[in-house]
Formats: sequence, C-alpha cells, structure tokens
Amino acid sequence: MSIRRPKPARLSRPVGVEAGVDGKSRGTADPRMTEAIRGLWQRWPELSARGPAPGWLLPGVALLAFAVAFGLVVEWRTTVGLTGALLLVPFAAGTGLRLYAALEILRRPPTGPRHRRLPSPRMPGPLPSYAVLVALYDEAEVLPTLLSHLLAFDYPPDRLEIVLVLEARDTATRAAATRLQLPRHVRIVVVPNGGPRTKPKALNYALTTVTSDLVVVYDAEDRPEPDQLRMAAAAFARGSPRLACLQARLNIYNPDAGFFARQFTLEYSALFDGLLPALERLRCPIPLGGTSNHFRTTMLRAAGAWDPYNVTEDADLGIRLARMGLTTGTLASTTWEEAPTHRRVWLGQRRRWLKGWMQTWLVHMRRPGRLAAELGLLQLVAVQAVMTGVLVSALAYPIFLALLAAMVVSGELGPARLVGTGAWLWWAALANLTLGLWAPMLAASLAVVRRGRAWLVWHVPLMVIYWLFVSWAGYRALIELGYKPFHWEKTRHGAPHGARRGYRRRRARTAAAKVPSSR
Repeated sequence: MSIRRPKPARLSRPVGVEAGVDGKSRGTADPRMTEAIRGLWQRWPELSARGPAPGWLLPGVALLAFAVAFGLVVEWRTTVGLTGALLLVPFAAGTGLRLYAALEILRRPPTGPRHRRLPSPRMPGPLPSYAVLVALYDEAEVLPTLLSHLLAFDYPPDRLEIVLVLEARDTATRAAATRLQLPRHVRIVVVPNGGPRTKPKALNYALTTVTSDLVVVYDAEDRPEPDQLRMAAAAFARGSPRLACLQARLNIYNPDAGFFARQFTLEYSALFDGLLPALERLRCPIPLGGTSNHFRTTMLRAAGAWDPYNVTEDADLGIRLARMGLTTGTLASTTWEEAPTHRRVWLGQRRRWLKGWMQTWLVHMRRPGRLAAELGLLQLVAVQAVMTGVLVSALAYPIFLALLAAMVVSGELGPARLVGTGAWLWWAALANLTLGLWAPMLAASLAVVRRGRAWLVWHVPLMVIYWLFVSWAGYRALIELGYKPFHWEKTRHGAPHGARRGYRRRRARTAAAKVPSSR
C-alpha cells in the first residue's frame, strides 16, 4: 500500500538553531530532537505551521476590508446584507452537518450507564504491540492517579509499553516519577530543553523511541475505559489497510462542577458522539481531539507525525492524514476527562484551541487548488464547513447579535421596512441564525440524553451565553496569532492559573469521583 505524499518543496528560509539541553543556543545535536522539531518542516514545509501565511491572504483581506468600508459609507444596508449573504454559506454548511450529527446520535445505540455493555472484542490471533504516550508537564500531583488508570488496561503487559514523556526542565514531575515504583512495561522518556516548547514536540521525540505496531496518545487527566486498547486493536484488524487512526470518544466526568463544566460536557457530547461519527459516515476528514488518538505507527511516521509548531496538532494531523489518502475512524469507547471549571482556565484553553484552528486553516489553505485535488469536492466542503464554520461563527456571532438588536430597537426589522432583495437576504440570514442556534442545541440535547445525563438538557438554552465566551476567546486567539503564534497555553486542571490554594484538595476529590462505566 502506498501513501499519497505531497510534493516536496524548497525551504523558504533556513532552519534556525534550537536550544540545547544546557539551554544554550546551538544547532541541535540530538538526532531525535532534530526529527522531533524539524522532521515535518524539512519534508513538507508547506504543511508546517512554521511556514509563512498563504500568499493570497494579505492582499485578499486588504481588498475585502476596503470593499466593506467603502460599501458601508455608500450604502450600509446593502453592504451589510451582502456580507450576511456571504456568511450564509459556511453557516449553512455547518448547520447542515450538525443536523446530520443529530441523526447520527439517534442512529447509534444509547450509551448511558443503564444500558448493557457489549463484551470486549477478542482478536483470533496474537495482539499487536501497543505503545501508550502521555506527555506531562507540571503534573506531579496527578501522576499517581494517572498511572493507576493506565495500569488498569485489559491488555497483556508483554505486548504493552506505557511511556511517560517528561520535560527536562520539569524537575517536580520528574522527581515525582522517580519516587513511584514503576512496572517493567512503564518507562520514562525525558525530552531535552529546546524550542518550540509544545506538546507535539514532546510526542514526536517520544515517538522516535517507539517500536510497537500501534500507538495511542493520552492526556494527564484522562481515564480511558480499560478495554479501549483491545477495541482499537480489533478495529484496526478488521478495518481497511488505509485506516491510519481511530479517535475514541471523549466525555466529561465532572459535569456538575459549574457553568463551564456543564457547557463543556454538552459541547463534547455533541462533538464526539455526533459530529465526528457523522463525518466518518460521510467519509470526510476528522479533526482529531487532543487525546485518545490511536494510530498505526508506520502510517503516523509516514504522515510526518505531529507538527511541533501547531498548537492544535491533533486537528491538523487529522486533515493531513486525509490529504495523504489515509482514513480516520471513530471508536465506540470513552475516555473520561476533567472539564475546566474556572473562567480563566477555560479561556486559556479555548484561546489556544481556536488559535490552533486558525493555524491549521492557514496551513492547509496555502494552496487551495492542491487541497481540493487531494481531498475531493465533498471532503473539501466538509473541511471548510467544520473549520471555517467554527472560526467564522465564533467571530461573527456577537456582531450579528448586535446588528439584530440594533435593527429591532430602530424598527428596521419590521416587515414594512424590508422589501425586495434586501428583505430576502435578511430573512435568509435570520433563518440561518435560528437554525444555527437550534442545530447544535438539538445535537447536544440528544447526546446527553443518550449518555444518561438528561438533567443537562435544562442547561442547553444557556449555550447562547456560552457562545459569547467562545467569541471572546476567538478574538483573543486572533490577536495572539499575530504576536505569539507558537505559544502553548498550559491548561491547569483543578485550579485556576496562579491559584494553588485548594489544588491538592480538588485533585483528591477529582481522583475519587466515580467515572461512569458506559460506552
């Protein structure tokens, strides 16, 4: 089987020096660090976020801004109407996908705790070797709990290696790891100091030490179901030879921990129980979540692994796999995560996510014609509907609400004032907004009901307020993209940034929480 690879391109600028283990600026001597940092950039610079922005972006934005400003001066009603008409396309495509996701949720069996679990699949032959990668930074407190969940896997230890990926500068976590009595199939990989300081760089470095058939990535706070590795191995065995990745479902084990935790649960349930399976059914690229990604190791390496310069390396990798002719599926097994409970923590995480999605969109739109040729029309539309829809809706949502409120107050929205083409555009925009609000609400409601958490439906109307926070994070991400694009915002679980009071108590309470045993 051959993997479709992008054409190589010349480096548009020389690769810079990286910081060494001693922190001094010098050329990278460690070949593993060289591969972790420069591998994707050297092979396919056009697919790395380190490269320049698309050549058409600056003149295109300047021309569009001038046209909108000129139109607002000459005839503001027509200009606003035409702008709304242009925004109808990504909004409508995203709305259609979410309605399809709602159908996908209904099509699949319920996964609540009251429903019977299916037995774990058993492969007829020997199990493939498996590597579990967990990149850790400033996670000394959670390390024992994490290890207990990883050691609970129903997988033969002689076919499994658990790799704790630690940073050389993170002395606290390294000290905590050395105090633990680690089984023989658990080992530690220490990543030398060097930029960029991101999770994907650490994963790339650890990947160079892996010899297993399959590899999976987890986060520090994850609680995967014990049979998830067996399920993934069986799915790969019966799947297509081009199946490169399986995304397990992510969900939240602390949905009652406040407004942001509840909204996060609604969001995750709709995304991983509905939208991603819907994309799989449509055979469209799947933007991966940041954890519980299972890969065939050879295909992951052939695709360039993770981009160390992209702060949402998971979504980028999902699209890159599709561009290379490989497929991604979903796995009906759940990994339980902790939702951010404080506004500042949530904002930092969401800002990084949206900045990374902007990076990913810019990377893959450097040559739109090549992207269309590699994906095909349906897959291209799906990518734009998901990625452009998320970004445009985040930025346009408060503007549209403000315009709508202004028209209501001024009386411009009355039927007598809206006639002709302008009336058609405004009513189409209003219909699109209404469906755009109801579609994700419907998907979220169905998803949490099927998960056995029907009480969360009462919090669905508050999504209209939650989306304002998403917009706030979107504008912050857009600004940050300009002056620190590779900055990785560390998400702290259990306590807000800078607030360590009660951190250990929160950790202990979280570790003791009962995780639903559902699939």
